[in-house]
Amino acid sequence: MYYNDQKNEERQDPLYVGPEGKLKILLVDDQPIHIQVLFEILGLEYQVFMATSGDQALKICQDNPPDIILLDVQMPGMDGFELCAELKRNEQTSTIPVIFLTGQNSPEHETQGLELGAVDFISKPVNPAIVKARVKTHLTMKMQAEIMRLFLDGMTGVYNRPYFDQQLNNEMARAQRKDSPLAVMKLDIDFFTRYNDRYGHLAGDERLRQIVKAFRGGLRRSTDLLARYGGGTFACLLPETDYVAAMLLATELQQVVRKLNIPHEGSDIAKCVTISVGVAVWAGSNTSSINTLLSHADGQLYKAKVEGRGRVYGCTV
Repeated sequence: MYYNDQKNEERQDPLYVGPEGKLKILLVDDQPIHIQVLFEILGLEYQVFMATSGDQALKICQDNPPDIILLDVQMPGMDGFELCAELKRNEQTSTIPVIFLTGQNSPEHETQGLELGAVDFISKPVNPAIVKARVKTHLTMKMQAEIMRLFLDGMTGVYNRPYFDQQLNNEMARAQRKDSPLAVMKLDIDFFTRYNDRYGHLAGDERLRQIVKAFRGGLRRSTDLLARYGGGTFACLLPETDYVAAMLLATELQQVVRKLNIPHEGSDIAKCVTISVGVAVWAGSNTSSINTLLSHADGQLYKAKVEGRGRVYGCTV
């Protein structure tokens, strides 16, 4: 079933209605009149897809996944709860927010839907203002989550290199405006390739997550940014941090990792996992570039590794 702005017309295939380029909403209800009401509320702001059965809805989700689904609970054949469960089992559709529409306002009903993975419930008959507000809220949350996923490292959950580079640009500009120090720290897990070779990549992935947790515990300020730079290398961005404070923090992070006492028989310097750290601090009052700051941090990390690993070296720029 589909509807357009001029008339309501029944068809065999569910089609989307609305201008291209807008966020997509799938309305699922076995009663066309209910779909029409919702379309009149949402059709001007969003692309609206419509389905009158669970099977139709699944096909739309597989062919052209919507950004959000408004789903009737009571339908013949596959009801709303069954459809929601099927969507959440499928990796392709599991992250699509589902809002249930129901005329039954029992706590048990709502609990069942939320346990299946729905994000909200809207009571029938629907209130247009509530429908618009709830849809906007959950679409905003979904878009924010998707943006964040672009900037997160899938393995460790910390920020990735593109996000670090973006924030370094922002913080460098801010430090220059305020004439305040800015520190960059490069941290490398010593002999990490050997660790993976000896203990396996699954164990290596688990150790990365364990070390990241330790790093996070050592970073005290919300403004301190930790990112995975690649492999077993991480980077920290430390606004308004001078050389003494940066070196102290680097030493503390090095000790935090040693205290984990993670066995590493392939290391040449210890029987446990260690890290080498390179620190570079922009001290203000000069025109050093971002590339210069990163280059010096890399140089100090290289020096720490050449001098025997498991140590911290730093400089001002």
